[in-house]
Amino acid sequence: MVAVGGGGVGRRRRAWRWAMRAAASAVVWMAVVQLASIAGLFRPRVLADCGGAGAAAGLAALAGEDSGAARLSPPTLVPKRIYRSNGYLQVTCNGGLNQMRAGICDMVTIARHLNLTLVVPELDKRSFWADPSDFGDIFYVDHFINSLRDELVIVKELPSKLKLRTKRRLYSMPPVSWSNETYYLKRILPLARKHKVIHFNKSDARLANNGLPVQLQMLRCRVNFEALRFTPQIEALGRKLISTLQRSGQFVVLHLRYEMDMLSFSGCTHGCSDEETEELTRMRYAYPWWKEKEIDSEVKRLQGLCPLTPEEITLVLKAIGFTKDTLIYIASGEIYGGERRLAALKAAYPKLVRKEKLLSPDELRPYQNHSTQMAALDYMVSIASDVFIPSYDGNMARVVEGHRRYTGFRKTILLDRKKLVELLDLFQGGALSWDEFSAAVKEAHQKRMGQPLERRIIPGQPKEEDYFYANPEECLGSNGGLRAVS
Repeated sequence: MVAVGGGGVGRRRRAWRWAMRAAASAVVWMAVVQLASIAGLFRPRVLADCGGAGAAAGLAALAGEDSGAARLSPPTLVPKRIYRSNGYLQVTCNGGLNQMRAGICDMVTIARHLNLTLVVPELDKRSFWADPSDFGDIFYVDHFINSLRDELVIVKELPSKLKLRTKRRLYSMPPVSWSNETYYLKRILPLARKHKVIHFNKSDARLANNGLPVQLQMLRCRVNFEALRFTPQIEALGRKLISTLQRSGQFVVLHLRYEMDMLSFSGCTHGCSDEETEELTRMRYAYPWWKEKEIDSEVKRLQGLCPLTPEEITLVLKAIGFTKDTLIYIASGEIYGGERRLAALKAAYPKLVRKEKLLSPDELRPYQNHSTQMAALDYMVSIASDVFIPSYDGNMARVVEGHRRYTGFRKTILLDRKKLVELLDLFQGGALSWDEFSAAVKEAHQKRMGQPLERRIIPGQPKEEDYFYANPEECLGSNGGLRAVS
């Protein structure tokens, strides 16, 4: 009996020691996991996506490859930066979606540099498009605020006391275009401290392309590529568009900038009838903030300052080598001249589609009369396409170009419009054969395919040099994505 009892005690002791060892191992393992989590949490965001991994993940999300588990899990909050705010910055953006997008990136960077609290920006509701959309109708507000909390505080609205005060009196101004960080420190920071709330009534091109500290350039990229996500509803519909196109194989996005507002603003009327030219001219004079009124269309065209017409872009696509079975998605608003002006392009490329053809009226109904939200869908498709070709280097073309560099330097054919106009006129005038024309077009664009390159700097001429958001080279790794900083 004693022997049996002793054996039971020994077994209990061995079981107890095994249980204690297991518990200790579990505690150690949990500690390791927690430390790893904290290390990842406090890792600088600009390092987290180096080598293109973040870019690949972003592109996969656009294509609808994000996992269900990822969608269900709440994002990890980055640690909040604690600082003494020098005041509040309110911003009213101006322009279309992509002009406002770049402006928002600049405003975040300025607010961070000056240690200000940023109020979620207001969007342009007075431009040609008269889109009533608010920031939260297009961008995912909570993600925007939370993903940048380690840089600055962003609030949805002013505190009540300051809101009442600004209704009576608000210091409002447009910052000087293309300014560097010194301008904001010396001229704007004292105003923010004095007035407590400062309002910028313009946001476009308010930061220089070049000469800024690399930390500020990196923050501009982080806002653009990570913080500014579209609403879940827009992203879901955009992913549906992308997956529908990808099921048919590779596809090209043609950003055909041939809408009425562009032609009127630029004064480019090549290929338009006399009646259309008069209509576009009347429209230009009706908008007082469009400063240039008397415009020689043919001179601008020969200088390469006009968007290519649908008929011209058809010849260029054929010359580059796109065959008749190429699937082409048109990213644009309503084409001026309608189906008549698209006839040549449709005849050459029968697989020509738009979002209105791929989505049902019910799916698009919430976005009708909201051109900025429609443009967000085109933006997503443009980023995910196999090839992107803009017919004009406007804001969307340039911002998409830069975003495609981030997603792995994806093929973007940057048309040399000045050279193309020269070649088109020679070909259509009979001075070049088709083979000569095609060979010349291909040669002119060999180094204009979105490859890595240095941003062109022209001191004192920021409008003429390369745009930061088209080629944010300070931010990019060799394969795209945000580069690591030492």
